[in-house]
Parts: sequence; structure tokens; C-alpha cells
Amino acid sequence: MSSEYNHLVHIQTHEELALYELIPDVVWVFDLDKHGWWWGNSAAVDFWSLNSLEELINKDLSGDTQGARERTAQTFELAAKNGLTIDPWTTYPGGKPKTLFMRHRACLLGPERHRGIIAYVNEEVNLGDTPENLLLVEAMRYTTVLVTSFTYEGQVVVENPAATEAYKHVQHEAMPEGNSPFSMRFADPQEGQQCLKRAIEKQGGRWTYQMKTAQGLRKHTLDIRITRHPLSGDFLILMAEYDVTELHQAIDKAEEVQGELRRMAHYDALTGLPSLYFLLEQAEMFFSRAQRNQESVAILFIDLDGFKKVNDTWGHPVGDRVLVEAAQRISKELRRSDQAARIGGDEFVVMLDGIRMPEAAGDVAQKLINALEKPICFSTDEGVEVEALISASIGIALCPEHGEDLERLIKAADVAMYKVKRSGKGAFFIAS
Repeated sequence: MSSEYNHLVHIQTHEELALYELIPDVVWVFDLDKHGWWWGNSAAVDFWSLNSLEELINKDLSGDTQGARERTAQTFELAAKNGLTIDPWTTYPGGKPKTLFMRHRACLLGPERHRGIIAYVNEEVNLGDTPENLLLVEAMRYTTVLVTSFTYEGQVVVENPAATEAYKHVQHEAMPEGNSPFSMRFADPQEGQQCLKRAIEKQGGRWTYQMKTAQGLRKHTLDIRITRHPLSGDFLILMAEYDVTELHQAIDKAEEVQGELRRMAHYDALTGLPSLYFLLEQAEMFFSRAQRNQESVAILFIDLDGFKKVNDTWGHPVGDRVLVEAAQRISKELRRSDQAARIGGDEFVVMLDGIRMPEAAGDVAQKLINALEKPICFSTDEGVEVEALISASIGIALCPEHGEDLERLIKAADVAMYKVKRSGKGAFFIAS
């Protein structure tokens, strides 16, 4: 038995309970660890329509639901913590339901020190013509939804077994000043304080928070309503918690997949450069900014010379490494405001921002040609030394001189690039 129960009264024999026979009210003692009655006075035996204490002790409770067992365990924990619980219970003497107000005290029983509850039947609740109330009480007890009512100060008034099980660890934690059992359920107690304040100000609401449960951190949607205590009339907070962890994980996964699909659509898997789709998205921003600043946007269409020979000589894996190196060299020669993209095979497009004179675009093109014609040297995984020699033919088109949309500009730059190819390669040409 855990040392946390050492403060409880230890009843070792039935003889210690003899005085309860003098009480006309129903009193029984329940053994949680064997899930059966340990003792009961004569009024308890009569209550269950039995003939003897032995029949009560031997009464078969194997048909009790797991919810009923959890409810009993919850009552023990609350009584062990608070000294006494007073709440309605539904029993079934003779197979017919009765709702009773019962007091419970926690104790330890017998030489094995089993967990026990002494139950005192206080009064019978008159359900009148509304037996559906019984169903509502039962539903709250046995639902897996966590249901708790709190005072406006955040103190627990009553909770169902599911809530007790989820937050049984909280009662053993040190509570910083300014916090309450309400706020200590939150992964961030400060968020819990703010939630409590907001719930009171707005008279309820629905919010999702990270909660610190017995299962670890879980996402819960909190459905909070304002209610009244049925006896005192005090305003209370009634909170139902729905575990939406799996739902949020699925949403996060879907967003991750969506982001990956977008990345695949907008970025080249080999070189890491943006794709044509990305360039199309960015073009309008480039064109609008250039128009405001009375500048031009230059489109450079780059085709690598000699790349087919690289593939034919060393194979596609080496060709891929050459493409990666070419992409890096192109990016290195550009400003942050410029944008390079691989549009397929050995073809690249560069969008230059803030061009005031066509010659400026030509200067960038020449820098790219100079960078790309330097030998690309590396060793393959098989230890083969590679020295790949390529160059670049570049066509240039300007916005708005040669068009005001990206597709038209790429086409004009492509035509200019082929003029370079026909005239000897390794140079640039501005569209006419």
C-alpha cells in the first residue's frame, strides 16, 4: 500500500465497527481491492434485502461495469484527500435504481491494508416525475469526456471519474502562488489563469489548450459554461474537456504533406532552386515594383553548353552533380533581390530586379558565363576523377520592352538564346 494513505484510519476487524449497529441509518464498508462489501450494519443488510452480513460480504459484484469501479476509486481518492465526500450515488437494491446522498470516508481494511470506503446513507433523493435526472447523472459518471465543476476561484466542486483519473497527479504537485486546481491542469498554468478569467468575463466559451494529463500533454477542447450550485445557488464553472490530440495531429500532418507538395511543385528536387511555378508566382511582384520605380526587369534564359557530352561520358549521376554545381554558381553571382530557377534539364531562368540599363543585364550574363565555364572537378563515389567542362548560352529579354508577362518574356529570351547557340555558344544576346 502506498505511503500516501498512511494517514487513514486502519480498521483491522469487524469488532471495531460494533457501535455502528446502534445507528438506524445505513452504514456499510466497501473493500476496493477485492471489489466487494467488507462489512455492513443491520440497516445495510435490510437495504439490500438480504438475510445476513455474510450474504452482503459474499454478494456477487462481478457484473459491475468498469465505469462503476472507476467511480468507486474516484470516491476513495477524494475522501482520502479531503477527509469526507458528500455526493449523490445511484444504487440498485432489488434491481431498482435509488439515488442517495451519501457520505464517504476513506480507510484501510484488514491485515492486508486494502483500500476501503465507509459509506453513510444520508438521505434518499426524491426524483418525483423526472427519472431522466438519474440518467443524466449516470451519463456524467460513466462518460469518457472529462467533466468538472469549479468555483470562480478555480477550486474543484465535483468531477466525474474520467476527470479524476486524468488529473489525479495534480493534487500531489506544488501549487505556485496565484494558481488553482483549475490552472494547474494546463501545460502552462499562466494560460490556465487567463482562461479562467476569460471564461468568467465572457460567461463561458470554447477554447483549445495543451493540458497536462496523466497520459502526458494532450490537446483538449474546453467547453465551458456558467451554472449554479443546486444547493447553495452559487455560480460555478462547468467544464467539459474533449481530447482532440489525434485530430490536431492529423491536421498538422495534412498541413505538413500540403507543404511538402507545395515545396515539390515550387522547388527543384535536385538543385534546390525554385521551379517555373514559383517564378510565375513571384513575377507580378517583380513587375509591379519595377513599374513603381521606373525600372526594368530582365529575364535571362540560360542553356548549358556541353552538358550532353558530360552525360554521355560519365553518365547521369555525374551529370546531376554538374547541374547542382552550376545552380550554386549561378546563385552565387546574383543579388538577394534576384531570383534563379531551374525550368528543366540543363535550362535555367534568372529574373533580375531593378535594371535601369540593358547593359546591366548584360554584365550579369557575362559574370554567369565566366563562372560556369570554369572546370567542375570532383571525385565520384567510385573514385573516378572528373573534370567537366561546360559553358552557357544566355538570351536576355526586358520588361516592358519585350513583353509584360513572364511567359512572353521567357519566350523572347529563349529565342535570343538560340541565336547565341547558332553563332558559337558561350555568350549572351539581348532580344531585339
